[in-house]
Amino acid sequence: MIIPRLPILQPTLRLRLTLVYGALFMVAGLTLLGVTYLLFDQQLNQYFESRFTPEPGRFKQMILRHNGVELSGEAAREFLAQQESELRGLATTSLITQGALALIVVGTAAVALGWVVAGRVLTPLHQVTATARRIAAAPMAERGLHERISLNGPDDEVKELADTFDTMVERLDHSFDGQRRFVANASHELRTPLTLNRALVELAMHRRTATPDVKELGESLLEINARHERLISGLLLLARSDQHIADRSPVDLADVVTHVVAHTSSDAFEAKVTMYEVAEQAPTTGDALLLERLVHNLVENGIRYNVDDGTGWVRVVSRTVSDGKVEVEVSNTGPSMPPYDIPLLFKPFHRHGAERTVTGRSAGLGLSIVRSVALAHGGEVRARPREGGGLVVIASLPRPRA
Repeated sequence: MIIPRLPILQPTLRLRLTLVYGALFMVAGLTLLGVTYLLFDQQLNQYFESRFTPEPGRFKQMILRHNGVELSGEAAREFLAQQESELRGLATTSLITQGALALIVVGTAAVALGWVVAGRVLTPLHQVTATARRIAAAPMAERGLHERISLNGPDDEVKELADTFDTMVERLDHSFDGQRRFVANASHELRTPLTLNRALVELAMHRRTATPDVKELGESLLEINARHERLISGLLLLARSDQHIADRSPVDLADVVTHVVAHTSSDAFEAKVTMYEVAEQAPTTGDALLLERLVHNLVENGIRYNVDDGTGWVRVVSRTVSDGKVEVEVSNTGPSMPPYDIPLLFKPFHRHGAERTVTGRSAGLGLSIVRSVALAHGGEVRARPREGGGLVVIASLPRPRA
């Protein structure tokens, strides 16, 4: 029989601080109570000695009357010693009992006050933690880097920590912005030499003196150049889709699906793939061009990675689901894929299968762009292997608020 291990609850910092406050207060209270008892006992001894002990060189005769009986001499001293012992015992008991009771009451109040004070002291740290969690929970790391703590308060260690955290996040934010600008600028600048290369190759191929070898070489160079142009376009689109969509307009994904299916029907016919379309109303808001690129990449991916025996198909569905979202689902026939390989498909420049040659039609950015566009619109993309081979990819986007 296997006995499950129960999780060990770790005390929070607030609880530990409260326990430390309470323990220190109880130790101080017990020390004060003990010192008070010693001083009280010393004062009581001095009182009895000064009252009943005769001064040097003098004789003190004690005569007492108790319950009608007169006591003197040794009997009177014994009676006074007995009274002193009883008085000392009552006073000591009263001091210890009432002092301990008062210490317990005040100690409980001190622990409660320590709990409140610890919470107030740790409030700035909670603010730092909440900001860090929002940054970590952002769909993309660079999206949450716009968050700042902006802690107000005295210039103490906690504020210094918050300001240092803000400085670190700001530098990371600038770094990601610079990286996006570099990708966009570099991709834009690379378009010009690629266009020039294509023009020169076409010019050389169409010369009257061009030999068949030159034309064959030109076809290969044009194919390589076209792939590089697709790569640059993909990088530009990826850099654009990584930005937050501020200017949104109403978009019905059913219209987008109908347009994309009609546009890619010729590619599907050439690949001997049958297209199925179920375009139900799926209203959302965002950038229409980016959403069209999202659906187009999914459909293009389904056509490209399919079976080549004429029995392949791609099914495109748009619908509204009950949790306030709309979806585009693209499923297709194709080779079987293990589930652990699916997350890798959404990484840039990753392709499933053996298509890694320089003349391949895919730039390896299709699903990466799909994921970036979905995240930019506040949505998500998930995928799973289809039973029998192929893939099912679902892009979920939020519905517009009423």
